Amino acid sequence: MDFESANPTVVKSIKQRDFLNTWLRLYARDHVPPAVAEFQPTRIEEDMPDLVFYTVDAAQSPPRLTIQSDGTRMASAYGHTGKGRLLDEYLGPRLAPIVMPVYYECIRRRLPAYTIAHIDDIYGRIVAYERLLLPFADGGDITHLIASLKTISEDGGFEIKNLMRGNDALPVPKLRTIIDRDLFHRAPGRIPSGDLLEFG
Repeated sequence: MDFESANPTVVKSIKQRDFLNTWLRLYARDHVPPAVAEFQPTRIEEDMPDLVFYTVDAAQSPPRLTIQSDGTRMASAYGHTGKGRLLDEYLGPRLAPIVMPVYYECIRRRLPAYTIAHIDDIYGRIVAYERLLLPFADGGDITHLIASLKTISEDGGFEIKNLMRGNDALPVPKLRTIIDRDLFHRAPGRIPSGDLLEFG
């Protein structure tokens, strides 16, 4: 599975961009993934329905990911809760081969992954499924991942219930990236000191 190189501007959702910027601020100190306990974006409670938390056993090959919480929208999209289950088993044999490589690449590269896939709801409306994965470590191997999952349809409303399992068609990947460029956080509206012009 191929992944494009991207910078943080590839992320469309304002809230996902906020999460990414929080991660980048922590990453910028030593250029290593931060500890998950340090990740405290503002108003994270408002976005909890779109977040899924995983623990990672990176000693296994491939790594094993266990779902520690289950955002309500993810549970609706997949038809049932997955808390406490291994992610690959929760996804099942149809979805795991196209979803798990994204998680594995995020863990391998130790950098954020961002993907967009299209899938039809039960009424045939195209839904864009935007996934941002953020890796966390505690000085060594990746120990946790946080996924922010957004579903958007240009048609307006759509049916999220059983979105990922409700028809025979698999999600169609539209974008697969690893965010590996411009890994610094720049506050909006400020000019980096290196860009200032001096006039004599």
